[in-house]
Amino acid sequence: MVKGDPKKPKGKISAYSFFVQTFHENRRKRFLKFLSCRIFKRVFRKMEKNMSGKEKSKFDKMTKADKLQYIREMKDYGPAKGGGRDPNAPKRPPSDFFLFCSEFHQKTKSSNPGIFIGDVIKKLGEMWNNLDDSEKQSHYNKAANLKEKYKQDVADYNYKGKLASAKGTVKTSWKKVVEEEKEDEEDDDE
Repeated sequence: MVKGDPKKPKGKISAYSFFVQTFHENRRKRFLKFLSCRIFKRVFRKMEKNMSGKEKSKFDKMTKADKLQYIREMKDYGPAKGGGRDPNAPKRPPSDFFLFCSEFHQKTKSSNPGIFIGDVIKKLGEMWNNLDDSEKQSHYNKAANLKEKYKQDVADYNYKGKLASAKGTVKTSWKKVVEEEKEDEEDDDE
């Protein structure tokens, strides 16, 4: 299973990775029969530790060049951010509990000055749990009304979107209807 965007540029490669890639094929061909992967890693680590500064600088340069290439590719990549939600789309209605919270938030905060927001929410949750079903009913009704309004708004929004996407075809079909009516009238006149 592929995770993430397959078009995203590969990550930056470290100097050690360049070192391993460079020498891996030679060493593997020579010692394939004798060495396991674990021993290969040990050998490469020892070789890297024993390398001179001049040899290491070669791999550092390769890393810097790869980093610059990665930065260029990421500038060109630019994935879509935020999921592409339309700002004109109707917003979902709050639940009955959130309606209750919006109604009693200021009262709870003013009756307990200096209280933290997390504690206010805890108190509101306790108040909600202590309410009877008959007291919660008004909030249930408000939430249900808002949900129905939201469904209607979504239906209107989708209908307008379909009209906008099919605008050209609607006009041409309307023109055809008008032309056909005119032709029918002309035929009737003769």
